[in-house]
Amino acid sequence: MLTVHHALAFLVIGVCLLAAVVALVAYRRRGGGGALVSHALALAQTLIVAQVAVGLLLLADHRHADKRVHYMYGSLAVLAVAWPWIYAPPEPRRRLAWFAGATLLAAVLALRAYLTA
Repeated sequence: MLTVHHALAFLVIGVCLLAAVVALVAYRRRGGGGALVSHALALAQTLIVAQVAVGLLLLADHRHADKRVHYMYGSLAVLAVAWPWIYAPPEPRRRLAWFAGATLLAAVLALRAYLTA
């Protein structure tokens, strides 16, 4: 299970970075994003939730991280991708910017969580 958690960490960081770049490029081109951007952002969010689920399974198995700050960074990554669902403006282009920024922040926080594990 720990190997799955480590493999998901690489996927989360990579997909979040890729989704954020794709979304920011779409925002920069003054577009609404389209299906590719939406699916990339949704995949990033899904992988973060899967990473947390695997981490909770590891905790249930009494396997803890050496540094407790790992949990804080992981929790902040989840909150980063959840935040725009509540507070993003209704206008589609600005909403895209919020989700792109939040996904980029989640990638940075996931990287930090991986480095502190």
